Amino acid sequence: MTQCLQSEWCEHQATVLARSTPGESITIALAGQPNVGKSTVFNRLTGLNQHVGNWPGKTVEQKRGVLEYSGQAYTLIDLPGTYSLTANSEEERITRDFIIQERPDVVVALVDAAIMERSLYLLSELLLLPVPVILVLNMMDVAAQEGIQVEPKVLEAALELPVVAMCATKNQGYEVLLETINRLMQGEIVYQPRRPTILSQHEQVLGKLITLVADWVPEPYPKDWVALKLLEGDEEVADFMHASLPPEQWKQTHALLLEHEDAILDIAGARYAWIARMVRAAVVRPRVGQVGLTARLDRVLTHPLMGMGVLLGVLALVFWLTYAIGTPLQAWLGMLTEDLVIQVHRGLASAPLWLADLVADGILGGAGMVVTFLPILVIFFAVLGILEDTGYMARAAYLTDRFMHMMGLHGKSFMPLLLGFGCNVPAVLGSRIIETRRARILTILLAPLVPCTARMAVITVLAPLFFGAAAGWISWGLVVTNLVILSLVGILFHRFVLQGEQTVFIMELPLYHLPNARTIGLYIWQNVLAFLQKAGTVILVASVIVWALSYFPSGDVASSYLAQIGAFLEPLGQCLGVPWPFMVALLTSFVAKENTIATLGVLYGNLETVLPSVLSPAAALAFLVVQMLFIPCVATVAAVKQETASWKWTIVSLSLMIVISLAAGILVYQLGTWVGG
Repeated sequence: MTQCLQSEWCEHQATVLARSTPGESITIALAGQPNVGKSTVFNRLTGLNQHVGNWPGKTVEQKRGVLEYSGQAYTLIDLPGTYSLTANSEEERITRDFIIQERPDVVVALVDAAIMERSLYLLSELLLLPVPVILVLNMMDVAAQEGIQVEPKVLEAALELPVVAMCATKNQGYEVLLETINRLMQGEIVYQPRRPTILSQHEQVLGKLITLVADWVPEPYPKDWVALKLLEGDEEVADFMHASLPPEQWKQTHALLLEHEDAILDIAGARYAWIARMVRAAVVRPRVGQVGLTARLDRVLTHPLMGMGVLLGVLALVFWLTYAIGTPLQAWLGMLTEDLVIQVHRGLASAPLWLADLVADGILGGAGMVVTFLPILVIFFAVLGILEDTGYMARAAYLTDRFMHMMGLHGKSFMPLLLGFGCNVPAVLGSRIIETRRARILTILLAPLVPCTARMAVITVLAPLFFGAAAGWISWGLVVTNLVILSLVGILFHRFVLQGEQTVFIMELPLYHLPNARTIGLYIWQNVLAFLQKAGTVILVASVIVWALSYFPSGDVASSYLAQIGAFLEPLGQCLGVPWPFMVALLTSFVAKENTIATLGVLYGNLETVLPSVLSPAAALAFLVVQMLFIPCVATVAAVKQETASWKWTIVSLSLMIVISLAAGILVYQLGTWVGG
């Protein structure tokens, strides 16, 4: 098996050297388990020269970037974080299919130097593919703070492949990594790695399997790798070989596999034994009794009481920063937008009235008003990025596990739900980390009940207009109401719809480390850029449509097409105590939540002076409650349909949100009117 792999690698290297001409890019695949610093390395090497999209036919994010070193162009592919190359998840399938089918010129395997026993398992599988691998020991500083000493040169000698030490967050090791890649591609480094082997009792079985399947293995899959995966019990490999082999050949193969079902344990055991030998050779552990930084912090941060107190404090800090810093900046940008509207009206005084109104009220008053949300979004994404990059988010999932169990979920569901505070779309997409379908569907149904930044931005604008100094308390109450309703819905679905299924929660807690400013900055930039693109496309189009419906056919809002739509919704609005423009604003929020402000801006003009006199306190509170609980944006609905692969569950989600939001709003208005009266 080793000789076969070495032969394939030699052929691969010859191909690379033959086409390594100036101007032609070399492809580097960046692989590693979650939380090993791949994003930091990728962002540092590519900077803003990167493209973010989805893998073809998949919903998993693809990151592709370009860089240049010593006159050579490189294309860097950030593969999804994965623990192994067995097809148990979408991320694992994507990673191994890309390496096998696309054959990158080199794979850079990142491991966490502080937890090498766990991190090296992926390397043990990568080395079995006919693609050269460079091992990067990242987080050397974190290992040192935990009292762990790693000798890269000793490990390089033990593995017989290039090993690079790196502290990605401190910008250390990048030059050495690029130089190593360059030397390997030029043939200056001899690549003959010491690969893990299987136990002797299964070597003969593996040989028989290779003989049985060799002539029918589809390209470009390596024959020996396919045989090994069959022996490991890989279902995806078994399926395509079942389809490829003649019936009699498959019958013999299947019989041999059934006879050696225990091989998977021996193969995994041999790999861990190989890892243990490598670690013993190159790693010195701290003396017995020495406690590292992570253990000391986790005594508090994962404590059932103290840890929950810290978590609540962190969430409170997020909202406090939003109001203390984001709201004044948002108000300042709002004033600039209003001044710009006035200047546009003056500048277009000689133009047709409809044109001036379109630019000033339709574009600036709608989409322009939404852009004032930027400070709020920047603050939220900055805090979320810091929490994720330090390793605290995993502790938050651990702490909330007991509460998630009340809804038939586990702590892993907390992570996508927490993402919902940023945007409900990634919250729904993030549900794929949950193994069981029932728990995944329940998480998807609950995700739109989490108040996203778009909803919070709308509340941040409207609450002070209606409630003045009490806006902060009102906003807190609205968020708590959403979370209480989310919990109640989860408990009801768990007990009466999804039949009380319970799941086991197993999750790795990464070591704490300092956040990387560059990584967080790019994270903020990418999310803000996506928001601005939405403001310049979807929200802009919606604002212009709302303006056109409010302007035509007479130029008077009261007799416009929009007023006719509002008249249809007015009976429902009366139950909430709000006039028809607010019902239309709710309707347009289906396109994007920020359209609530855009629509009200188009219909009322200066919101600060007009809105406080339009609604009673009970009606204003009822409208804010409906706004927080109303159906999510169309992008979230599309994500729900995509992830559930079911119109039934999509309709259930929409119906649930409509009923809950309107029922809660009507109840609040009626109670408020009764108390106030």
